Amino acid sequence: MATVLITGANRGLGLEFCKQYAAEGWQVLACCRNPETADKLNEIPKVQVFQLDVSDFSQIDHLAAKLQDTPIDVLINNAGIYGGPHHGFGQLDYAAWTHTLIINTQAPVKMAEAFLQHLNRGNKKLLASISSQMGSIADNSSGGSILYRTSKAALNAAMKSIAIDLKEQKIGVVVLHPGWVKTDMGGPGALIEARESVKGMRQVIERFTPDQSGSFLKYDGCTLPW
Repeated sequence: MATVLITGANRGLGLEFCKQYAAEGWQVLACCRNPETADKLNEIPKVQVFQLDVSDFSQIDHLAAKLQDTPIDVLINNAGIYGGPHHGFGQLDYAAWTHTLIINTQAPVKMAEAFLQHLNRGNKKLLASISSQMGSIADNSSGGSILYRTSKAALNAAMKSIAIDLKEQKIGVVVLHPGWVKTDMGGPGALIEARESVKGMRQVIERFTPDQSGSFLKYDGCTLPW
C-alpha cells in the first residue's frame, strides 16, 4: 500500500487530496493544526490524522520521530497562507511577511529535511510542494501581493535547489501550481473546483518521471516559467 503525507489537510486542497487518495486505497497521513475540530477530515475513512503546526519546527521533528518507521511514497507540502490582502507596498507588515515566509517557504524545506529518510524508504520517493503561478517572476505582470509572491518564489527556488541536492538519492521534487481554485484562499470567484485541481495534480504526481525533478508544473501538466 502506497503512503502519502499531506500538510494543511483539514480544508481546501489538502482535504480534497485526502479524500481522493483515501478513495484510491492509499494510506493517508493527514496533518493539521487542530485535529479535534477538523470534522470533515475526521469523517474520511481510514485516514490517520496528526497534529502539526508547520510554523513550529519542533513539531515537525516530533512527528518525523513518531513516524520514523513509516515509509512515505509522496510527501505533499500543501499548508500555506496568503499573508493578508492589505499589506501592499508602502503599507507592508514586516511581521506578517516573516510569518508568511516561515509557513510558505521555510516549513516545506524543514519538512523535506525531517522526512528525508521516510521518503528514502518509500517506493515513489516524491516530494511535491504546492506553490502558485503568482510565484513566477517571469509571469508577474500585475504586481502587488508582495508577501505571497515572494514566499512562493522563494519556495520555488528552494525546491529547485533541493531537486539537485537529492538527485543522487533518487528522490524526485516537483513544484505544483493548482490553478485558481474555489477554496477559502482562492475565493468564490475562482475558476475551478478543488476536485478538478487535485485530480489533475494527482495525475501529474502519478505520471512523474525522474527527468521532471525540479520542474514547476500546472495541475494540467503544463510547464510554467520561473
